[in-house]
Formats: sequence, structure tokens, C-alpha cells
Amino acid sequence: MGLQEDFEQYAEKAKTLPESTSNENKLILYGLYKQATVGDVNTARPGIFAQRDRAKWDAWKAVEGKSKEEAMSDYITKVKQLLEEAAAAAS
Repeated sequence: MGLQEDFEQYAEKAKTLPESTSNENKLILYGLYKQATVGDVNTARPGIFAQRDRAKWDAWKAVEGKSKEEAMSDYITKVKQLLEEAAAAAS
């Protein structure tokens, strides 16, 4: 299976992560997903009153410059790690 298929599969699996997944981890996934699907940040940073959007923008900006393939690979690795942690916490 190719990287694109793996990435799409793990993007679906990411939706099954527990509510207890930290915002920090969710932001890491968001940034990697955007980098893999869109590329480098292409919008202005949201204003001070849009805290949630600003955090998401910052997470995306943090991975700027990564190739699409690298971002996909990092995303898959992070989802695997979070799924393993969730499974360990549940048992």
C-alpha cells in the first residue's frame, strides 16, 4: 500500500482517538495533516481573539517546509503512537 493510502487510512483512524487526547497532540496532528494536504501555510495568522484558530495556524506553521511525504509519514507515526497510548491506557 502506498503512502497516500496509508495516510488516508490513518486520517480515518485519527477520528477514533479518545476525547482525552491532549490538545497539544491534536494540534500536532492538525498541523501535519494540513502540511500533507495543503502544503505550507497560505493564510495570514488569525487575530488575538481567535485563540483556537490561532493555535491551529501556529501548529501548521511549526511544520512549514516539510515535504508532503514527510508530513504524511510523521502524521501516520503520530496517530500510531496516540492509538497505542490510548490502548495502553484503556487496558
